[in-house]
Amino acid sequence: MDMQKVVLGTSGVTPEDVVAVARGAARVELAPEALAALAASREVVDALAAKPEPVYGVSTGFGALAVRHISPQLRGRLQRNIVRSHAAGMGPAVEREVVRALMFLRLKTLASGRTGVRPLVARTVAAVLNAGITPVVHEYGSLGCSGDLAPLSHCALTLMGEGEAEGPDGAVRPSAELLAEHGIEPVELREKEGLALLNGTDGMLGMLVMAAADLARLLTSADITAALTLEALLGTDRVLAPELHAIRPHPGQAASADNMLRVLAGSGLTGHHQTGHDGQEAAPRVQDAYSVRCAPQVAGAGRDTLAHALLVAGRELAASVDNPVVLPDGRVESNGNFHGAPVGYVLDFLAIAAADLASIAERRTDRLLDKNRSHGLPPFLAGDPGVDSGLMIAQYTQAALVAELKRLAVPASADSIPSSAMQEDHVSMGWSAARKLRTAVDGLTRVIAVELVAAARAVELRGDEGLTPGPAARSVLSAVRAAGVAGPGGDRFLAPDLAAAEEFVRSGRLVAAAEAATGPLA
Repeated sequence: MDMQKVVLGTSGVTPEDVVAVARGAARVELAPEALAALAASREVVDALAAKPEPVYGVSTGFGALAVRHISPQLRGRLQRNIVRSHAAGMGPAVEREVVRALMFLRLKTLASGRTGVRPLVARTVAAVLNAGITPVVHEYGSLGCSGDLAPLSHCALTLMGEGEAEGPDGAVRPSAELLAEHGIEPVELREKEGLALLNGTDGMLGMLVMAAADLARLLTSADITAALTLEALLGTDRVLAPELHAIRPHPGQAASADNMLRVLAGSGLTGHHQTGHDGQEAAPRVQDAYSVRCAPQVAGAGRDTLAHALLVAGRELAASVDNPVVLPDGRVESNGNFHGAPVGYVLDFLAIAAADLASIAERRTDRLLDKNRSHGLPPFLAGDPGVDSGLMIAQYTQAALVAELKRLAVPASADSIPSSAMQEDHVSMGWSAARKLRTAVDGLTRVIAVELVAAARAVELRGDEGLTPGPAARSVLSAVRAAGVAGPGGDRFLAPDLAAAEEFVRSGRLVAAAEAATGPLA
């Protein structure tokens, strides 16, 4: 795929397409087949609009108001009004990448030819994306059914030249001004088009795809920091042997164990769990603690959860979500495909996995800092314990993050609040599940960063004992120090070090540093 251009056909998109448009500068184009499908389905809608019989979404009101037949002279006003009235979000504006993903995925469904909008509408959505115009979409307003109505309405409002949007320079201005500057004509909506722009799971799906990309990187990062902690605690890598994981054949578990084993290759710190590196181990260990020994099982379960979430996302990326839809045989049928339950469930599932991955990482960090369990490391990895506090409060911060992640693991999709005069009497809360997952991903990034700071310092302190870490650990240590994270020594202003470590993890440089020694990791 050309990451500078994504061409939309009728058959859906890939996760990579979504990330390229949402987070990058990829331009969006409509394939000839999509334009042909749009024109064909529009002919069906125009034919239905000309008939005297009412058709939902074409010549009727919406939701609980669908019983009213709307005369032809009022239908344009009806479509404008649904956009204006549904653009009822409140709270802070959501992130630019979320809005771009939202718009791109709505365009994906339009391009399928199942919604009945004119090609002009789809072209206008693409033009707004390509111009770098980002409608202001607010945090609150979506119940995840019928799709992400309020967020999508704020996007549709910009297509009409109304409301506010952020320009390419980041300044928020009236949408009409921004459209005019880029030579984009506001859309005059016709039958079905307002409804088609609003009725989708696009916001929650876009956030799922981006969270999945982030979690894939974080799962690998957690394998790396777990391996560094194992080294620092003089643990054993024998529990990572592939034959042990083959007899419990969860693919994620095997992948995490293999990552850790490769990071530990060539280490002089492993294998001292019974005798100590100098033969004087005070408390020989038959086994490492669960937080170290079971790291592949926990991170692996997260990997398998992510694989399931990506399966669901892939199906949704291939879907045409609207109500009503124009079927290939020309029928226009109402349906419930806009319900966000499939997406909402996996968003919540991923939040649970993120919380548990953070929890086990925090337990490893605490073990590194406790002189009674760290097998010879100084208390809190401090330079002069008592005068220095070392990383004591870094673990407090990590613990606070883990507590927040546990709260965020409470599922949103188990809730439902009826709306639209009991017409929409069961909703998914998928948007809410997506919003809290984004917060959980940020929190997990920070938790892994704190473990990295502690494990890197502990591994370096083992060097003072004459023990040499493996090539991967040495590569990570070199890179993280170059990134501005200080090594062992006296106390210093710690927040900047933690921020630098967070960016090191978030940017993917931790994984890149390890892979410089190991080759590609899973």
